[in-house]
Order: sequence, then C-alpha cells, then structure tokens
Amino acid sequence: MAFLAEYGLFFAKALTLFLLIVGILLSVVGIAMRNRHVPSEQIDVKRINDRFRDMADALEMATLPPGLVKKRQKSQKKERKAQAKSEKNAPEEPKKRVFVLNFNGDIRASEVALLREEVTAILLGVREGDEVLVRLESAGGMVHAYGLAASQIMRLRDAGVDVTVSVDKVAASGGYLMACVANRILAAPFAVIGSIGVVAEIPNFNRLLKKHDIDYEQISAGEYKRTISMLGETTDRAREKVKEEVEQTHTLFKDFVKARRPIVDLDAVATGEHWLGTQAHQLKLVDDIRTSDDYLMSLRDTADIFEVEYTIKKKVLDRLSGLIGQLSKGRILSNHDTPITRLS
Repeated sequence: MAFLAEYGLFFAKALTLFLLIVGILLSVVGIAMRNRHVPSEQIDVKRINDRFRDMADALEMATLPPGLVKKRQKSQKKERKAQAKSEKNAPEEPKKRVFVLNFNGDIRASEVALLREEVTAILLGVREGDEVLVRLESAGGMVHAYGLAASQIMRLRDAGVDVTVSVDKVAASGGYLMACVANRILAAPFAVIGSIGVVAEIPNFNRLLKKHDIDYEQISAGEYKRTISMLGETTDRAREKVKEEVEQTHTLFKDFVKARRPIVDLDAVATGEHWLGTQAHQLKLVDDIRTSDDYLMSLRDTADIFEVEYTIKKKVLDRLSGLIGQLSKGRILSNHDTPITRLS
C-alpha cells in the first residue's frame, strides 16, 4: 500500500508538470496565432500636440466643481468644431513640423538599427522647414557602432533638415560624437557632457594559465593580426601597437568634433573629461541650457509635433530562444579575442 501511495503521488506530480508544460505551449501557440497577421516591423507616428491637449483637459476637468464638468465638456466640443472649421476654410499655410526621435544608447549602440529606419522614414516625407529633435541619452560605447549612429544624424543634415539634439541626462563619448553633428545642442543643467576620449581594454589570463601549466597556442599570419588577447602573453610591442591605434582613433574623434563644432577649444575639451550642462555651455560644447520637455512645450502652439518610432516585433518563439541564449551566455560583452576599443 505504501508503494502504491508513493507511486500515486509521483504520478500526480508528473501529470501536473506535464499539464503545466502543455498549458504554456498552448498559450505560446495561441499568442503566435493571434499575432500572425500583425506586421513584424512598422513605423509608428504619434502627435504630441494631442497628448499635451489631453493632459491639459484632464487637469482642468479634475479641478472643476462637479457641476461644471459637463458644461465645460460641451463648450470644449463647440470650440474644437469651430477651430476645425476655421482651419479647413483658412488658406493652406502648413505649420512647421517637428519630428521627435528617441535614442537610448548602450555600449553597442543597439538602437542604431531602429534609428536608421526612423531617419529613412523622415527623409522620405521631409519638406522644407521641417525640424528633427533627437532626444539623446548615451554614455558611449564601441567606436564603429557610434560612428554609424552619428552617420544617421548626418543623413538628416546632408538633406538640409534642421537637427536639434536634446540631452536630459548624458551624452558622453560616443553620445557626444552623435550630438555634435546637430545644428544645435540643448542640455539640462546637470546633464553629463563631453568625455572626448578613447579607451581599449581586455582582461588577460595568461599568467593564470602559466600558473596551472596550461599551454595556449595561437597561429596567425600578419604581424599585428593579434596584439593583446585574453589568453596570449602581452608583449611591449603589442602594447605599443594598441596604444598607437587608440591615439589614432582619438585623433579622428577630435577631428570629427572640430569639423562640426569649430567654436570649441579642442585642446581644452578633448582630454577625456566630462562636464555638467552649465559647464559644458561655458565651454561651447552645447548651445543652450534647456530640457527636451521645455523645448517641446514651447513649440506646441506654433508647430505640429510628431514622435516617430520604428518597432520590430519579435515572434514569441524568437523571444524565448533569445532569452535561453542570453541565459546560456551570461553577460559576456564579446567573445572575440581582441581588445574592445570604445569611446569613453
């Protein structure tokens, strides 16, 4: 009887686990079926003016005496009908349009894949007098990634579009590489700005391998195919070569900033240091001390403001496989056995 009881308990647990797995699979399949007709990639455009208006209305309604709410709602409808009619009958003089892009950068500048599509969408419909506001937040990262991100903003400049970059928190190193391309840079008073410098770093485990009598062999062609690696012994010649490459990258960084912001004293700002917004303004790294919210609020009556966002919707199974892959890799920055050079 004890055996039957234990077997029954085991069978119940196994059945419960099986039903749980089946339930999860059915849920995943159901979600996938519901989303099968949803575009995997799309551009979303939201009118920020409407959001401002709705916020103002909500605040007004919340503060009115209960007896006046319905009366105010009716008067608002009449006002908006009259406004729509007057705009319809008025001569066609389109308002200035401002397109808002958001870029939140990580070390790989991962959002550049979205930024390039958003820029393309704007360029396909841009007209004279339009402006693009990039709300930029980044502490920098890999050189090639942020170089490409800066090039996306250059596409707008090259097309004659007026570009404003607004920094509420941080635009340092690679972030400033992007920001300096704009016609104008706005920064909050305590935003972190600058850090025009380059760093290359990689851990080295060669001494640990030697300590445990582990040999590491690497065969390469070309004197500098490998300089500093994670497992090989680092030579003075290799260090000198990497240092030379870092200096070359820093020179390119400085030249890039100087070409786009000739008003800055490059010797004073290209030291790798960073400054807060008000200090950066004195050094001419930014043009005005102002938050993005304040700037957009100032435009709400004179411009049509649109937030543009490109989204890529991953399939449920892709998300699950990606999560499993991340868990198996851990938080490894790179599996390449080469120094990681980043703007910092």
